[in-house]
Amino acid sequence: MTTAAGAEPLIREVRVTQDEIVACLADGRVISVPLAWSWRLSEATSGQRANFRLIGGGQGIHWPEVDEDISVEGMLHGSPAPRPKIHPAHRLAKRKPSKPRKGAGPPTPRTAGGTGRR
Repeated sequence: MTTAAGAEPLIREVRVTQDEIVACLADGRVISVPLAWSWRLSEATSGQRANFRLIGGGQGIHWPEVDEDISVEGMLHGSPAPRPKIHPAHRLAKRKPSKPRKGAGPPTPRTAGGTGRR
């Protein structure tokens, strides 16, 4: 099989298994990457994984329910999605909310001018 030099690889068909993402390309190649490369898809349900669409005329795949995009270039060049680092402030936000202090009233409304004065 011959392909045009510099031809952009495009995805024509996708299959997602429990372990990998398999893409059939327009030039006849079949490529796959481990599902673990996408932490979002690894944590998604099988139904969420099955709900995808091709984007960019086959340049990538989009999973709307988990907000994940994977490009054919990323699959070919081995670019796993990095898991975001959780900032300490976000860890605190996941804690159980504390009880309000006694005598604490509602917050003071702010004006558009930003002075906070009424």
